[in-house]
Amino acid sequence: MTLAYGPRLRSALATRAALLDAAIRRFTRDGYDDVGMRDVAGDVGIDAALVVRYFGSKEALFEAALDACFDGDDPWEGDRPTFGERLSHEIVYGSKNASKMQGLLIILRSMGSAKAMDVIRASCAQDFMQPLTDWLGGEDAPVRARLMAGLIMGMSITREITGPESLSPEACERLRQRLAGQLQTLADG
Repeated sequence: MTLAYGPRLRSALATRAALLDAAIRRFTRDGYDDVGMRDVAGDVGIDAALVVRYFGSKEALFEAALDACFDGDDPWEGDRPTFGERLSHEIVYGSKNASKMQGLLIILRSMGSAKAMDVIRASCAQDFMQPLTDWLGGEDAPVRARLMAGLIMGMSITREITGPESLSPEACERLRQRLAGQLQTLADG
């Protein structure tokens, strides 16, 4: 599959962005082990040496793809006393975030690879779990962070699988209220 990026990419920034976009699509569809640097380069219509030039290694390209998928606001940003309300509303009613779902698919499709899991664990620890743990604070913050991450990821995946229309508006609101309470309890310690 060759993507239409024109006859030649004119800038390093455009080339890097095109490679990252192609890598995200490839990793989302095939997982880490089944994607090669030549595949990604071929999708953009350039030599594989340029992938190495811009990213250094397949692991670095994979990490950049994950980072791009999960780039955005951190769930703990904002007023702490309203954390559960805000996040539960986003999980139950928020618009679909295709990029984050791509990131989850990349993770799920790449879990069988030891190399990919090393990158996933390091990225998750640095970009999500450690900042969340620090924000939660207290002696059992790592435990609360793990519970919160599981709840957030599980609810997000469940919403995608079942679809928003599977619950009545009243049931959605009850779900949001219960979820808000659980998330706030974890935030408050």
